[in-house]
Amino acid sequence: MSKMVKIVNTDEFHELLNGDKTVVCDFFATWCGPCRMLAPVLDEAAEEIAKETDGNVVFVKVDTDQEESLAMEHGIYSIPCVKVFKNGAEVAESVGFIPRQQMLSFLRANI
Repeated sequence: MSKMVKIVNTDEFHELLNGDKTVVCDFFATWCGPCRMLAPVLDEAAEEIAKETDGNVVFVKVDTDQEESLAMEHGIYSIPCVKVFKNGAEVAESVGFIPRQQMLSFLRANI
């Protein structure tokens, strides 16, 4: 896993949402094939976006099996699900696997 994308628990996630940075979160499960396919795509996109945004965007992952209540709180019914949060509020969502260029376009349009 990239150093750019860290797995967080519920407390860490809420702390990030209360911060001043845009948060991109990949809700995933270890057994999910499309989640495993998306992981390297998101890692590469995170590195590229971090350079473009001077570190004003934080990339994290939440294991929906480990943090079930957090997944329910954010309406996660299908995974992988990448959500973008600004000022603690969700502003965008992408569900399912998407290739690198599409992920970059999604992120650039929403961060």
